[in-house]
Amino acid sequence: MKKFSSEKEHNKKGVKNMSILTLENVSYTYKNAHRAAVSNVSCQFEQGNVYAIVGPSGSGKSTLLSLLAGLDLPTAGKAVFDGDSLANLNLDRYRRESISMIFQAFHLFPLMTVMENVCFPMELCGVSPKEAEPRATELLEGVGITKEQMSRFPSKLSGGERQRVAIARSLASNAKIILGDEPTGNLDGANTQNIIEILCGLAHEKGYCVIIVTHDIEVAEAADVALRMKDGVLRVA
Repeated sequence: MKKFSSEKEHNKKGVKNMSILTLENVSYTYKNAHRAAVSNVSCQFEQGNVYAIVGPSGSGKSTLLSLLAGLDLPTAGKAVFDGDSLANLNLDRYRRESISMIFQAFHLFPLMTVMENVCFPMELCGVSPKEAEPRATELLEGVGITKEQMSRFPSKLSGGERQRVAIARSLASNAKIILGDEPTGNLDGANTQNIIEILCGLAHEKGYCVIIVTHDIEVAEAADVALRMKDGVLRVA
């Protein structure tokens, strides 16, 4: 079984860390809100690193993730991807080609097989099914999914297996930024560790920028950079 390595000594080995996503004095205030959900945040996110953003419920973590994903634009300051402000980009294309999301609830398509789930984002980008399947097979094998499991529907997999499929799907678009919204929240300890190893390996060996919003202390401890959010303010933990 082919797997992505997670050993921290692989970080920086063969991977040149470069800033790919930057927040410059970013604030966000919801309409009719009395205070900013995100307040004057400045931070650089580099390829080759895993970032964990921790903090209590209501601290602004989910809002920050939405800003990074281009689901919302800052009400002050700017979010910059690869040198360009998100405000100047086609956000549909940015979300389709430049970032990938992994969720606590997996969000796999229940009426598609595992293989079809991973082929789908490639086909959205114009890749033919014949070309997509070998790439999907490689990605699924990379996260420990067997060929027999590839023909199953998601409901026939365990939670840990479904999350590994979700990771493989997130890689299908070739986006170099992976955003995780509590990706280990529904998993037991063994599966949590497996997902942590996969995500760290993707950053350290493949050069992805992995940003995870989490309550999980294991994820925070494994990250290269742990950030804490409180009352909309982001600081190094």
